[in-house]
Amino acid sequence: MQQNNSVTEFVLLGLTQDPMRQKVVFVIFFIFYVGTVVGNLLIIVTIKSSRTLESPMYFFLFYLSLADSCFSTSTAPRLIVDALSAKKIISYNECMTQVFSLHLFGCMEIFVLILMAVDRYVAICKPLRYPTIMSRQVCTILIVLAWIGSFIHSIAQIILALRLPFCGPNLIDHYCCDLQPLLKLACMDTYVINTLLVSNSGAICSSSFVILMISYIVILHSLRNHSAEGRKKALSTCTSHIIVVVLFFGPCIFIYTRPPTTFPMDKLVAVFYTIGTPFLNPLIYTLRNVEVKNAMRKLWHLKITSENKK
Repeated sequence: MQQNNSVTEFVLLGLTQDPMRQKVVFVIFFIFYVGTVVGNLLIIVTIKSSRTLESPMYFFLFYLSLADSCFSTSTAPRLIVDALSAKKIISYNECMTQVFSLHLFGCMEIFVLILMAVDRYVAICKPLRYPTIMSRQVCTILIVLAWIGSFIHSIAQIILALRLPFCGPNLIDHYCCDLQPLLKLACMDTYVINTLLVSNSGAICSSSFVILMISYIVILHSLRNHSAEGRKKALSTCTSHIIVVVLFFGPCIFIYTRPPTTFPMDKLVAVFYTIGTPFLNPLIYTLRNVEVKNAMRKLWHLKITSENKK
């Protein structure tokens, strides 16, 4: 994987250099990561186990939770371990692997959010044709295409990363490997690569956000023709989706749609969308969704009943 490099490993500076604050970072993000994995796995198990959650919306929610878990896992474990490590060393190959996985699961989350918006649009604006348009076969094809698109995007990112020659400093002022902090260390003119980064990651983030916002505006506008109860249910579902979209895309657009400059807040912004959003998604979708909460209660009740019978 190494091309024209005298650097075989990098040192991640992390969120802070202060030993006391590093312990605080360890505790906080350990809790966040465990909460993320447990919350998303609970949604995955609930959707797979419940017969009442077989609609396309929950089919896509299953893959959103899967992407969230993997997306957080691509960065959080190293951040947690490095918080207690004296040397925060990551090899060149591990760094490139992290770049690939970060963009693979991050892009997958973007595509799933778009599919969820499409599902809500068809369900609310085309209710009579909904079962035909959003059949299980169509949903499966859409998810496969989303994985393929995410893989192509990640390959493009890793090709850009592999083109960067590193021949000097190896200190990454970040808690993970990504193209933006790596561009600062490359011993070459990175203008072209940064332009390609903005036209790839930046374009995906910005265009997806615009598409999602327009789709939800159309959906909310069409709710005028629905009953009060139908409006309330659809509004509750769409509000959850809009909250997730804003929380995820805001930081992404901030990071990937600008010239190769860095700001002191970059690491905190990155933490928010790589660790914070995957942690919040299960809370948003369960606390605001009666069907998911009821299915979780039934699953918990069945587990207790089966254990009592033993």
